[in-house]
Amino acid sequence: MMNVQLLSTFEWNHYVERANSTLEKHGILNASRSHGIKAQGVVSDMLDRALEQGIIADYVLMDTWFWFTKAPLIYEVINKCLSLIGMVKQLRKCYVYNGENLTLDQLYKMAKPQMNKKDILGSIYVTLDSGIPVKIIFVRNSNKRSKWLAILSTNTTLENEEIIRIYGIRWDIEFSSNVIDLF
Repeated sequence: MMNVQLLSTFEWNHYVERANSTLEKHGILNASRSHGIKAQGVVSDMLDRALEQGIIADYVLMDTWFWFTKAPLIYEVINKCLSLIGMVKQLRKCYVYNGENLTLDQLYKMAKPQMNKKDILGSIYVTLDSGIPVKIIFVRNSNKRSKWLAILSTNTTLENEEIIRIYGIRWDIEFSSNVIDLF
């Protein structure tokens, strides 16, 4: 693993355990919380370090909790000449299609069906409410076959299958990272 950064929340209701004595407030747990940085800054800094070290990348892969469809993080990645691919979750109406702000549920109903692909349910080209053009692919949820998941790509020229294949690499990385953490 080349680069790791601890993220923390400043919302007390999200803490598993709070510092409850003067000593603990000066300990490593509280220090890690107080030095926790917003994900946007962490990702941008990590990408800068990787690119400065000569790492060549075409894509940044992210899970749903990293997405900020208001676009600061997406702009950061695009400005580094990289494409972003990741799972997105249902948020407010932050996707624009034909001038109308829509939710993922609404886009799913409008998406062009993918013929002869049982697990690719459809795709649609939209812009985020910030104006960034994206492609959203709807795939069958393998855990709940009656549900779908949405994968978003800022590279709108890629085929649906290629976007899904690239996003699948993220799971290999996560599994490898978990194995490394065991040692």
